[in-house]
Amino acid sequence: MTGFGRLFTAGFRIFFLAAGIFAVLSMIVWEGWLAIHAAGGMVSEMPFFMAPHLWHAHEMVFGYGGAVVAGFLLTAAPNWTGAKLGSVPFFATLSAFWLGGRLVVFWSGALPEWLVALCDLAFLPVLAIRILQLLLKRPKPQQLILFLVILFFWSGNLMMHLEWGGVIDDGAWIGVRIGLVSLSGLILILGGRVTPAFTRNAMLRSGREQGLPGEPDWLARVATVAALLSPAGLLLGVPEEIWASVLIVAGGLGLARLTGWQGRWALREPILWALHLSYFMNALGLILFGLATLGAGSEVAALHVLAIGGIGGMTLSVMTRAALGHTGRALKVRSEVVLAYALLPLAALARFVGSALPEFYYAGVLTSGGLWILAFTLFSVSYLPVLLGPRLDR
Repeated sequence: MTGFGRLFTAGFRIFFLAAGIFAVLSMIVWEGWLAIHAAGGMVSEMPFFMAPHLWHAHEMVFGYGGAVVAGFLLTAAPNWTGAKLGSVPFFATLSAFWLGGRLVVFWSGALPEWLVALCDLAFLPVLAIRILQLLLKRPKPQQLILFLVILFFWSGNLMMHLEWGGVIDDGAWIGVRIGLVSLSGLILILGGRVTPAFTRNAMLRSGREQGLPGEPDWLARVATVAALLSPAGLLLGVPEEIWASVLIVAGGLGLARLTGWQGRWALREPILWALHLSYFMNALGLILFGLATLGAGSEVAALHVLAIGGIGGMTLSVMTRAALGHTGRALKVRSEVVLAYALLPLAALARFVGSALPEFYYAGVLTSGGLWILAFTLFSVSYLPVLLGPRLDR
């Protein structure tokens, strides 16, 4: 089988590669638009009909985020159930749905909105049906609740299209926030499982059997509830004070969980500390977002700590580890990937400064975008042979 054909044999192969390449290309478009304006120029027309900042937000959350969610769930669900991964035609068709969504959104200025919405919104339901088919073979509540988060995530995308189609007012910005906190909720839940588990496995492999990562069961359960309430509260329109409090509590619970996961021990392995650092930034982003909603700080700055440091960092960490593990390779990342891990927190800091201090807006945003592009270029180039290549243990 050729490398290209191998791409469609597993969800992580096609969707992790698509996520990495799209993370670079979409950010180049946004950076180019910003750079022209920073230099005093003006871009009056773009191929898409929505405002450029909304296109950027939509594609980062639902384009990049959707690809990573698909790659992870299509890889994890078969492990949870023991079912077959899926066929080549299925993965090829599903990836075509995702790519079609990206193309119609980009060229939406020349297309009717109903067609754009139909193509873009079709991807997640097809994915969800496939995942549900797998999970129902061995149904477990802790796995089925993920469908609630996916439903919230899809609802955020729907709200954006409802505003763009003239059906509702003020749906786009709410939709972006629902999408972000849905992805953040997945990190609270799934990152809260894999981070201590991977750390525990590494400690056992090293011969250490004492002081392994752990936490009270109630803490994990309450954090899961908070992860579900965060997007649900925004979708249902609860008062901002209550919703902001839920975000702060969710972030606080995430920080509390980290204290029992042996983060200091994880510093010896980049593939581990990247998970711990990203989980920390996800929790910090939720707290900052909640405080900003209450009027303390910049909401845009908080959102980018969550989006770049938390979601971007965790998805990069999971993609790099899962791709190695599922292709039979040693769980050791190359130096350029370690650099990519380090670049994303710096990108989050630069973007935070750009929003918190208006006089540094263009410098902060362009620096942040450049670091993001470099990080995902390093990932895409380094992991191209991994995602195209055969399993080594075969």
